Order: sequence, then C-alpha cells, then structure tokens
Amino acid sequence: MKAPVAQKQPHPHVLHGDMRQDDYYWLRGAEKPEVIAYLEAENQYYEEVMKPLSPLTDRLYQEMVARVPADEAGVAVQDGPYYYYSRMAAEKQYPIYARKRAEDREALADAAEEIILDLNTMATDNDFLSVTIQRISDDHQKLAYLENRDGTDRYTLYVRDLTTGKTLPDQITGVFLYASLEWDKSGMYLYYTKVDEMQRPYQLWRHHLGETMDVLLYEEKDVTFSIGIQKSRSGQYLWLKSENKETDEAYFIDLDNALAPLQLFDARRPGIKYDVEHWENRFLILSNQGAKNFRLMTCPVSDPRAREDLIPYDDTRYLQAIYPFREALVITGRQDGLTQIWTYRNDTLEKLSWDEPIYTVDVWTNRSYDTDEALVTYESFLTPEHTLGLNLRTGALSFLKAKTVPGPYQAEQYHQERLWAKADDGTAIPLSVVYKKGALDEGPAPLILYGYGSYGMSMDPTFSATRLPLLDRGIVYVVAHVRGGAELGYSWYENGKFLAKKNTFTDFIDAARDLIRRGYTTSERLAAQGRSAGGLLMGAIVNLAPELFRVVVPGVPFVDVVNTMSDATIPLTSLEWDEWGNPSDPDYYWYMKSYSPYDNVEAKAYPHMLVLTGLNDPRVAYWEPAKWVARLRDTKTDTHTLLLKTHMGAGHGGSSGRYNRLKESAAEYAFMLDKIGIQQ
Repeated sequence: MKAPVAQKQPHPHVLHGDMRQDDYYWLRGAEKPEVIAYLEAENQYYEEVMKPLSPLTDRLYQEMVARVPADEAGVAVQDGPYYYYSRMAAEKQYPIYARKRAEDREALADAAEEIILDLNTMATDNDFLSVTIQRISDDHQKLAYLENRDGTDRYTLYVRDLTTGKTLPDQITGVFLYASLEWDKSGMYLYYTKVDEMQRPYQLWRHHLGETMDVLLYEEKDVTFSIGIQKSRSGQYLWLKSENKETDEAYFIDLDNALAPLQLFDARRPGIKYDVEHWENRFLILSNQGAKNFRLMTCPVSDPRAREDLIPYDDTRYLQAIYPFREALVITGRQDGLTQIWTYRNDTLEKLSWDEPIYTVDVWTNRSYDTDEALVTYESFLTPEHTLGLNLRTGALSFLKAKTVPGPYQAEQYHQERLWAKADDGTAIPLSVVYKKGALDEGPAPLILYGYGSYGMSMDPTFSATRLPLLDRGIVYVVAHVRGGAELGYSWYENGKFLAKKNTFTDFIDAARDLIRRGYTTSERLAAQGRSAGGLLMGAIVNLAPELFRVVVPGVPFVDVVNTMSDATIPLTSLEWDEWGNPSDPDYYWYMKSYSPYDNVEAKAYPHMLVLTGLNDPRVAYWEPAKWVARLRDTKTDTHTLLLKTHMGAGHGGSSGRYNRLKESAAEYAFMLDKIGIQQ
C-alpha cells in the first residue's frame, strides 16, 4: 500500500506583509467527508506498515501487562468518619472508587467497603470515558462528579445520592474538566465553572440542588484569562482564581454564607503571580512580587493588606504550592534541580531529606485539615511510588504502602544518574538517566531521549513498571530537562518561552550530542519522543538537526504554531499568547515563523516518524499534525517511514482505558525499537 497523498489546495495567509502558502488548510474541518476519508486512509496505511511489527508490539504489550498489578488499591485517605480510596480490579480498564467507615487506619481491614463510583459499569472497552473531578459533600451523603465521553474539555456534572445510590436529576453540561467543581458547607449548593465556545473556563455559577435557575457569580471577559476554583484546605473559603501565564487575580467567598458575593483579594497586576490559602486566623500568600522564585507571606484574615514574610526569601528555593494543616504547614517546590518538601511549624522551616541522587516527591491527596498525618509520595527511576505518612507534630515519616511490581524486579540490577550537558551558550542542562546495568558495557546503546520544555512543567524522574521491558532490552532511557520547564526554577521557565523559545529546541539537540559524545549512543541508535508542546519540540528538532535522530515519535504535536496562534477562533488560542506570544506583534510573528515546524519543512532527509493525534483534541487540533505530515510527504527527500495515526474517538490523551493505553504505548515503542535495531 502506498502512502496517502493529500491534495494541494492553495490557501494564502498574509500577515505583516508576509505571505505563507498553506496548501493543506482544507484539512481543517472534521465535518467534511473528504477530511475523514483522508484521515482514515492514513490510519489504514499505518495499520499496513505496522503489520510486520505486530509480533514485537504484542510481546511488548504482554510484557507491559505482566508488569501492571491485576488488582491494587491505593492508600485510603481519611475524611471525617470515612477513609476514601480507589482500586483497580483484575482485567478491568477503569478504577473503582470506594470508601470505608472506620475510626482509624488500623480498623480498615475489618470495615465494610462501600463503592461510590465504578467507572467500569459506565463504559465498554470501546468507549472513551473520563471522570476528572469527584467531590463529596461535607455530610458525606452526596457525590458530585464530572464525566466526559468524547475527549474534549467539556464535561457534564452529575450528582449521586450515596444513601440510595441513585443519580439525582441535577445535570449540568459544559463544565470545565478540572478546578471547576466544589460544594458549599451545607451540601445544598454546588459551585462550578463553565466553558465558552472556545472551551475556555470563563464563568462561575452557583447551583441549588433541585432547582433549574442557577446564579452567575463571575464572568471573565478578558479572553487571555481563564478561571478555576478550589476550596481552602480548612473548608472555610471558596477561592476563585482568574489567571493567564503572567498574571493572577483571586476572589473568595466565606462559606459560612454560601449566598454571599465574591470578594476581591488582590487586583490583577501585570507580571504578578500569586496563590492564596487559609491557615488558622490568617491568609497565606505565595507570590512572585519582588521574588523570582516566589516568597511566602502571611496576613490576618481581618486585614489582607497587612502582609509580612512568613519565612525569609531564598532565591535557591522555588516554592510552588502550600498545604496548610491545623498542626503544620507543608510546602512543595524545587531546589538543586529536584522536587522538595518542607514543613513549617513552631516558626521553623525544615526540608525533608531523601537517600537517592535523583527522585520525585510530592504531597498526595489529603482530604482532612485536622489530621495529624499528611500523605506524601516518593519515587525515582528505580523505586516504585511509596506513600508515606508525614507526622505533622514531629516531622517523622512512616511507610504506608508501595506500588507493587509484578514479576521479578530487583532495583539493584538497574542504574540511575544525573548528567549535565552543556548548551552552546554555556548553560548546563540536567539529564536524568536510567538503564539496566551492563547496557553500556559493549559500547553505545540504543537510547530513547524524552523531552517537553514548556509552561514551566517539569519532567521529573518517576518509576514506570511498563518501562522495564525497554530497559531489559538494553535501552538507555533519558529525560532532557530543557529550558521552558521549571526544573531549575522560574527563570528556567522564562528562558524557554516567548522570544527565548528556541532554547528549548537547542537544549534538546545539545543533550543528544552530549550523549553521543559520551558514548552512550549513536545517531543510528537514537530515538526521540515528546507529546503536545513536547511534540512541538520534536517537530523543531527534526527541522534543525534531523541527522542526529534515527526515529522520532511526536504525540499530539503543536506544529502549526503561527497559524494557530494567529487564529483566536481556535479553542484556547487566546490563553496561549502569554506562553508563545501574539503574532499580531511582528517581533513574535517572525520569531514564531522561524521555528514553527509546519512552516520550516525543507527538501531534505528526515528521521523515521510516527505522528499521533486525536480527532476530538481541543488542545492541539488534529489538523496540525495532519497538515504537517502531508507537507513532509510532499517535501522530504528520504525514503524513511512516515506514519500518521489518528484516534477517531478521543482527544489529547488518547485512549482512556488502562489496557487500551498500554496497547498504544506498545505500538509506539515497537516502532522506535525496530528503527534503532531491536527487533525482539
């Protein structure tokens, strides 16, 4: 079967006196039969080309499944008289959410289980199903949750009566997928955020159970801002935050009076980011005002203007989140290129210490403000996720549970390390590396280099049981912590956005060259992988340095940067101007055009590529990768494999069921492994 050839239909874009010819603009519009026919032809070509790899795909899938526990329960989290948890059942695709009524953790074993939501009864294997938010009313009698069945960001709100198991008539559509749903104290009112036609969360509403006329509390009219809501950990306040990538503004409602109007906490000021929490009789403010890596301030609830630093500012600490408990304050952030946790009590700040050279720690789900025990998680490339109990009175850690790894696994058979590559401008780029001992004994090894590098999101070293089949085949797996993330603080993020975005791409290329120079791999044995903004990274590197990589897998890649950022009718575009810039400004336009993958395809050899997308993706529209693949097919000079796989029933995240996701991962890895010389 020959690769599909997309028709060319000239469509010029003109901006700032510059004309860009877009021959594949016609692929925009999933309602058009000719578009669906083209995508299905690409999918058929994908299936045909991947047939010879089906034995390897099947082996990888079976090995991955064998590494996933058939059934496993998460750590139960106390909330009032109940302990809440989720569990996976053997051969089931989705989690089961349950609770037990118990006086303490020791009594859980003998307590009866009550299932509050079983996603497996709500979907079949071929359905897409996502449930993102679940909120229990304060009296523990009602469950509000969000459900989606098409992969978009538009969810439907449902309420279940936990005393009867019945779903109430209250049903609200168009709710955003996260930070969008909370109860009041009485359990009679729900607060929720709705999305506009661009899928931007922009309105806060209050719903009274059993009634149909909801009350609009807030509407964000600036299209570059979006809103989210969250209860304070004390349960006393509802916080509304309106934000873009550069500026925040917060409002609150005292939930002792659920019908009260919103109160402004601090008006938006360009460039000022802040979060607010409630602790005892004061507010806590985490802000970048006069502090690049954020300072922690406090003020009385009665006088929000009377602010002072709670702890001295330290530029080596990037503070990211605060978790107040009655007994202590827990803070998460970054230092020395790694995640960190601090506790603050009795006017003393203490950092928790860990044994391994690279790791990831975080504060886990904690429902109770009054608890003496906060749950935290720890993991690394070698250590499966451990849930630990942090005693808020003493600071001591106790082991609660570790994720199981079926099959033989001995951490001492593997090696993890932190390397530092040097960029052309002298910047040191951290690399997190893991491989099975002996992989490098006979010279350069096959290597997968992963990257992201946008939005200040850090790619930290975490354990993956489904990565073990790769390591056991001699693969070296590396994460490049390129600029645009926040691994080394907020400046690391700023130095990889706007007019410094190219640092993200050149950092990744310099990381690849460093690994080749060290003898870890060669260009013929080097694969690269990234998703979403990481897919943009993949698109940029194959234009800038295609000779470095044998195979590249861009997932849901943001590759048509100029066109998307120029069109405010595309969902979420206006929210992205504070990350990439607005092309209406000629400086941003020309800079974007200089790196946008779609605009920089050239007549030259490219690596093998498997490009993945979803028809219902609201974050990176399917037509971006479809257009890019069409232009690559028409322009590139090599005979390397180029595939486009469109998931016709999902969005940005691919399949929703755990086994279906593993099948997709197995196919991606089979494609990469085959091209870097591993056929078994």
